[in-house]
Amino acid sequence: MDNLHQNIAVLKKISHLIAKHSPVSEMISRMLDILYTEMGFLRGTITLREGDMLVIEASQGLNKNEIERGTYRVGEGITGLVAKDGTPRVIADISKEKSFLNRTGARSGEKNVAFICVPVIYADNVIGTISIDRKVDKSTDLDADLHLLEIIADIMADAIYVSYTEVEERKKLISENRRLQLELDNRMRPNEIVGNCSGMKNVYSMIFKVASSNATVLIRGESGTGKELVARAIQKNSVRQDKPFVSINCAALPEGLIESELFGHEKGAFTGAINRKIGLVEVADTGTLFLDEVGDLPLLMQLKLLRFIQEHSYYRVGGGEERKVDVRIIAATSRNLEDMIRDGTFREDLYYRLNVFPIYMPALRNRKCDITVLAEHFLQKYNLIHGKNVARISTPAINMLMSYYWPGNVRELENCMEYAVLNTSDNVISGYNLPPTLQTEASCKSSVSADFESGDFADYETLVGNFEREIIINALKKTNGNATAAAKVLQATPRIILYKIKKLGIDTRLYKSS
Repeated sequence: MDNLHQNIAVLKKISHLIAKHSPVSEMISRMLDILYTEMGFLRGTITLREGDMLVIEASQGLNKNEIERGTYRVGEGITGLVAKDGTPRVIADISKEKSFLNRTGARSGEKNVAFICVPVIYADNVIGTISIDRKVDKSTDLDADLHLLEIIADIMADAIYVSYTEVEERKKLISENRRLQLELDNRMRPNEIVGNCSGMKNVYSMIFKVASSNATVLIRGESGTGKELVARAIQKNSVRQDKPFVSINCAALPEGLIESELFGHEKGAFTGAINRKIGLVEVADTGTLFLDEVGDLPLLMQLKLLRFIQEHSYYRVGGGEERKVDVRIIAATSRNLEDMIRDGTFREDLYYRLNVFPIYMPALRNRKCDITVLAEHFLQKYNLIHGKNVARISTPAINMLMSYYWPGNVRELENCMEYAVLNTSDNVISGYNLPPTLQTEASCKSSVSADFESGDFADYETLVGNFEREIIINALKKTNGNATAAAKVLQATPRIILYKIKKLGIDTRLYKSS
């Protein structure tokens, strides 16, 4: 009779709870509180089905770590079986049940504890489970407890289904958000530029934002970082994409010829071999003019460029007729223009005219996660150009690429990979195929000295691991990938070499000949 009164009290409180129309998550949690108070169980959980998995949505008597561990595949363990076939189960003593997984880890060593689990069914589909752990004594009636849980599962099915649909909707929103973010990243990423690091993603975002406008862009960054590629990407994604793109390197022309190259000259303005009539500004009309290394312009030319940017008009050298063009200016420099302004070698007014929308290109040493991607890209490029069939870059060679300082940035890496492709006689680029500058630390600021300066010094274990990896790989190459034979070559025990191979993640299959 006591069980009957208890069950009636439980159902009455749960009915009142449902009548209050509380938020679903609160309602589910309060339902477990009622069961805990009225029935005195040890633990209780409500799981929701997420695809083929069951995840704890609410619990009583479990800590955070135990909740996180409490995930099951449908059909796995007692909870998984209940969800799979929709049939409730009662385990009279969990310490004697081999199929009880104790996935949460909350029940170690407990005896005389029963486990009752019932399915939550909505529209003939199992959407979750309700389960309790109950201490068993002489007064315990497990059949009555099971019957009560089945009634509660039926009563709460609608509310639990709302929570289930919220979880499903949340999953869909997260998935859709990831898809849209990936689509946006792909949309913003120019095809001509390789790189996935956060610094490059910021560059892609800036290109995407400015491309559709006519704003003047100033691309900053060290030599060899790919500033002209960014300028071309802006042009390609702008309304001027089908118009001329004209590039001029301001550092490559003698001071006396820069004005003539830019603005052209009239007949008779020069004597000698120069016979250009139309300047690059006129060639770029309706398109884009890219001024590379603009920081190297002499002061007098800076003044004339400033006037051109302001008025979009110019005079040919030796001519008296003012000419107008519609040109977008994109400039680039590896110089520190702010220091040059303080030194009086760069005009401050020109700086502000150029620096309308700055884009900063990260140095290659600051985007190390892109080094391997770029190396693979250049490997494929020069395979095609030189008719080679190099399949991969060896691990020691990758380690050398990753530890090098790259003062010449992406341009230097490209030259390095072309050299390596030409220098290898098989289908693998090994460390010794790379240029001499990468072979030693002292030849150019490489791994150790560079890392000291950048504050990103490789730890001792990493350096030793890289050295061990190269030694073991060389031995495996000599022994056709046989680890035992490699151990003999290195005068070490097979146990040590096998341990190192596993620890360093070396795949011996790569060094077996066909």
